[in-house]
Amino acid sequence: MRGLLPAELAAWVAAAGAPAYRAEQIFRWLHGKTVETVDQMVNVPPALRQALSDAHPLRPLTVDVIQTARDGTRKLRWRTHDGRAIESVLIPDEDAERNRLTLCVSSQVGCALDCRFCATATLGFGRHLGADEIVEQIYRASALAGRRPTNLVFMGMGEPLHNYDNLTRALALLEHPWGAGFSPRRITVSTAGLVSGIDKLAAAKSVAGQGSAPNLAISLNATTDEVRDRIMPINKRWPIAALLDAARRFPLSHGRRVTFEYVMLGGVNDSDADADRLPGLLRGIPSKVNLIPWNGFAGPEFVRPPAERIRSFQERLRAAGVAVYIRSPRGDDIDAACGQLAARPDVDAPKAPGDLATIRVGPWLPTTS
Repeated sequence: MRGLLPAELAAWVAAAGAPAYRAEQIFRWLHGKTVETVDQMVNVPPALRQALSDAHPLRPLTVDVIQTARDGTRKLRWRTHDGRAIESVLIPDEDAERNRLTLCVSSQVGCALDCRFCATATLGFGRHLGADEIVEQIYRASALAGRRPTNLVFMGMGEPLHNYDNLTRALALLEHPWGAGFSPRRITVSTAGLVSGIDKLAAAKSVAGQGSAPNLAISLNATTDEVRDRIMPINKRWPIAALLDAARRFPLSHGRRVTFEYVMLGGVNDSDADADRLPGLLRGIPSKVNLIPWNGFAGPEFVRPPAERIRSFQERLRAAGVAVYIRSPRGDDIDAACGQLAARPDVDAPKAPGDLATIRVGPWLPTTS
């Protein structure tokens, strides 16, 4: 039900013999009020509510575990209607005066792309999330936070552009003025490098008719195909040159840039030679680079470079005129940082009294607004 676009709701309402205005009413209940049951749609006739529920049942997420890190980051583990586990992450701004709240959103159960440095890849691919399950993460997380996120980043579990149809449907729902009304400038879609998906997203521009595409982030992580082939198998299909050409084609409105994420892996992609190659690769692309110290998890034989090496890498890029930032790990003490989401069935207890909080809500208990 929550995945229906306004035109689809209008067609269903018409087929049900109800007045056309009921479609807007229902949409506002689903995406403005974010109701969890059709019974909460109090100005919609009970018979119409029941018919809608029979034809298109609601599939609400249920919150299973909430973990709070020392820095205030919260990891939310959800259960889907068929019992799958996915995770979202609420990240408060380090600068309290800006009052920003970012939500990291998942698009799939697991992931099919097998990036060697990412915990989600160890799960393999489960299934795509429906558009309703994608937007539910935003609505339920907002209820838990007591406020709406200022920024949405599709950087959680899964490759968003592998689930393109449900992703763009979810964006249309989130951007619609009858509902949450998010600006595409406040939404970032991250990809490991699906060139075909980047081109489709570029062609779609604003899926809600607002005239601009969401922000694009590309997980680059290497300056040679040899290294990227090894750590990101998708590079064998779309090598670096093809990926960067797609970035150059991506439509950017005034002042916007493509973000290149660069996970720093000690002894793999952090050499001076890498730093010197990167500016040339990005030439001609309005861009910025986020250096991400690798966030570890059990299994792969990677290490995080020393802080001095990361700073030296940054300085070489700056000297070449690249806008570059070091992203401080957020929530890494609860495995909530970039590349750590794996929806583990067992969650460790807090490491020290008062430092971390773990709340086991489930199993199968719904969130409360």
